[in-house]
Amino acid sequence: MKRTSFTGEQITGILAEFDVRAQRAHGRHEHGMSEGAFYS
Repeated sequence: MKRTSFTGEQITGILAEFDVRAQRAHGRHEHGMSEGAFYS
């Protein structure tokens, strides 16, 4: 199995993207919005 290496910059970018998505999900949940309603 090939193991992929990421640079520190790539890891930082991935984690930042996940953080933004988690904040959106948390905000939708607090206000009772579904993901579909948020993106439509």
